[in-house]
Order: sequence, then C-alpha cells, then structure tokens
Amino acid sequence: AEMAQLEAKRCLDCANPGCVEGCPVGIDIPRFVKHIEKGEFMQAARTLKETSALPAVCGRVCPQEKQCESRCIHHKMSSKPVAVGYLERFAADFERNEILKMQSADVQQPAVPGNEGKKRVAVVGSGPAGLSFAGEMAKRGYAVTVFEALHEIGGVLKYGIPEFRLPNEIVDFEINNLRAVGVEFVKDCIIGKTESVEDLFEKQGYSGVFVASGAGLPNFMGIPGENATGVLSSNEYLTRVNLMDASNPASDTPVPLAKHVAVIGGGNTAMDSVRTALRLGAETATIIYRRSEEEMPARIEEVHHAKQEGVRFLTLHNPIRYETDEKGHVCHVVLQKMELGEPDASGRRRPVPIEGAVETLEADLVIVSIGVSPNPIVPNSVKGLELGRKGTIAVDEHLQSSIPALYAGGDIVRGGATVILAMGDGKHAAKEMDEKLRAKE
Repeated sequence: AEMAQLEAKRCLDCANPGCVEGCPVGIDIPRFVKHIEKGEFMQAARTLKETSALPAVCGRVCPQEKQCESRCIHHKMSSKPVAVGYLERFAADFERNEILKMQSADVQQPAVPGNEGKKRVAVVGSGPAGLSFAGEMAKRGYAVTVFEALHEIGGVLKYGIPEFRLPNEIVDFEINNLRAVGVEFVKDCIIGKTESVEDLFEKQGYSGVFVASGAGLPNFMGIPGENATGVLSSNEYLTRVNLMDASNPASDTPVPLAKHVAVIGGGNTAMDSVRTALRLGAETATIIYRRSEEEMPARIEEVHHAKQEGVRFLTLHNPIRYETDEKGHVCHVVLQKMELGEPDASGRRRPVPIEGAVETLEADLVIVSIGVSPNPIVPNSVKGLELGRKGTIAVDEHLQSSIPALYAGGDIVRGGATVILAMGDGKHAAKEMDEKLRAKE
C-alpha cells in the first residue's frame, strides 16, 4: 500500500490526460490514481469497475507501455511514466481481498438477481470480449447467457495465459462477480456444432447474439518436417498445461517434457510458452525470432522476465526445416540467418535471408508461436454471414454483422489482438446492441 501511494503521488493531474486517450476502454485513470494516493483503495477499484470489467486481469496482461503509460507526461520530462498497470493491479487485488475477507466472515451477500421477464441475449465464447459484453449487458438489465465450448469458463484467459502470469483464482473471481449479477454460463457447448446460431434466435428466443469466439486456430510455416512428433503449436502446448493439468506429474494428460526447447516467434504467447517450458524442466529454452529484438511484438516486461529466467534469444534467425531421428521425433531445427532490409507494411524492417548462412540447433521440442487465425466453426456455420479477411467476421462501426441481431468483437473480428482491445469491443458492442434493441421496442 505504501509503495502504491508513493507511485500514485507521481501523477501530475494533467489538464488533458493523455493516459485516458491511450486506454482502449477509457478508464478514468487520474481519478483512480488519486484515490490510491489518498489511501481510498476501494474507491479506486470502483472507479476502475465503472469502465473495465476485468481490472485485475488488465493490470497483469495489458501492454500498458504501448497504451496508457506511453502517453504519460513524464516521458516529456525524460522520467519513467506513472506505473498505471501496477496501480490497477494493486487496486483490483485490494478489492478482491476485502471481498474474500467478507465472504469468509460470512457477511450476508446480496441475492443473485432473477432474470424473469428480462430480454435475453446470448454470448458465444467466455474470453475477455465475451465476459466484458456479458457484464455490460447485465448492468443494462438483460438476461445474459454465455456459451463456452470448453469445460472451463475464461477462454484465452484460462487456456492461453499461464498461471504464473495470470492466476486462475483471479479469473474465477471475476467470473463469479458476473454470476452474482445474474449472468448464466453454459459449458461444453460448441455453437455451430452443439447448437447453431439460428437455434439461439429461433428455438431459444434470444433477442441478440454477440460472437466472441476468438482466434484459436494456430498458424504454421509450412516448412519440411513440421508434421514431426515434437513440433506443436503454442495453443496446444499452453492448453495442455493450463487447462488440462498437464504440468501435474499425477495427471494423465500427455505433454512433452523436453531437454532442449525451441520456441518460434517473438510475441507474448512465445514468451509464455518458453517460460512454461523452463518451469517444466527444460535444460535449455530458446526463442528463435526472424527480426531483431527491437522489432519483437512481445511486451518489454515479458522479454525482461524471460531473460531473467535464463531463456536464450536467437534473433535474426528463421527455421527452414526440422530434422528428425529414426523414430520420426524432431531432433534439430535448421536455421537461416537473416538481416534487416527495408520496412514492410507493419513499419518494421523486413527480414532478408543471408545467402549461404545456415546453422543447426539441437531441439527435442519445437513450439510454433507465429500467430493465430479466427476459430472457423461459428463463421462457417451461419448462413448469409459476411466474412472479412482470413476468416474473420465482417462488422460495421457498430460491431454489427451482416445479420442484424448478430454482433461480433475481439479476435474473431480483429485476428489475434490484445485482451484490452477485446474487452473494449465487448463494451462497445453492448452499448450498440442495447441501443438497437431499445429502438426496436
């Protein structure tokens, strides 16, 4: 608490706070920081909750250095920005601990509101976009049902982000908060297979559907040896460990426990994968990235933590094939050395192969983490639904699809993006759907 108050005092109460403009959900950052400075920690948490459905999550996984903190006026004075992310995490954790104390002291909790007579809306997917939308619609007086394909609620927050970065108890606490305001959850239900979107409208009588099914389809490079045993996507690796208890020695979920792990990619998911591999006993864990470290999309903090933990970084290298042993198991990654050329469409300098510069790295597990594509089940199952590039759902500025009562947001619209952008979509879609349904009335 003392550290948080000291940090909060650094906020200069700007007349035009750039930090708020940099936040995808528009949190009133100066107000919540001022509450922390005064020691009003519960008020700080309530201020966060006015605009953000999952502050304890955002405080841990948001790229603040590219968003709110990047606009802090301290940058102009050549000093560190106010640590908005850490302050957000502090306030949300303080509130959670206070509520848990009340629950353990058996303080009477308010009854869960009934949903009788309310207009009903459905949510497909329980990741950040879906949870954000569900919370907003519940606040607006709707009966909300969230349909989740897997056996646990939380989407990418559960299957994609390791426990050491985002503990499950924090995600579960936020989900229970939604249950407390009447949101219902249906697990093991694949919309597009178990039930169709048409069923939700016609048979079950939902007035609106928000699709937040994410981008869980892994991308691969299409190079020789990619089908070898021991080459898998970061999605599969992290899902086995995070959601299927594979890190528990007593568990029967198979997960490769390797000596020499190579992770292909330089994003946050690559950092999660390589740090997980070290925790599961790898002797060496190496990030292989085709550009330089400056171009890495991962958060600076994640790269720093990976280095602290002993991860090796092999930048300006790109796999061109995988070699296998006599049993068909990967044993080497053959790498092409690269140099940086002219900038490409992303603004980053394009990696160019150096002719004849090839080397071989020993590896008995390769985790490919080069991005994801949208889950195709929902988009492909809805007749007349207009799709965007790479199988995303096409939406207008209101996040409305070509089917009037069907809205979509998060990675199913954006491709692989951040938790906070997905939450912003959920919030935006709730406002738009609510306005449309009220106008219809």
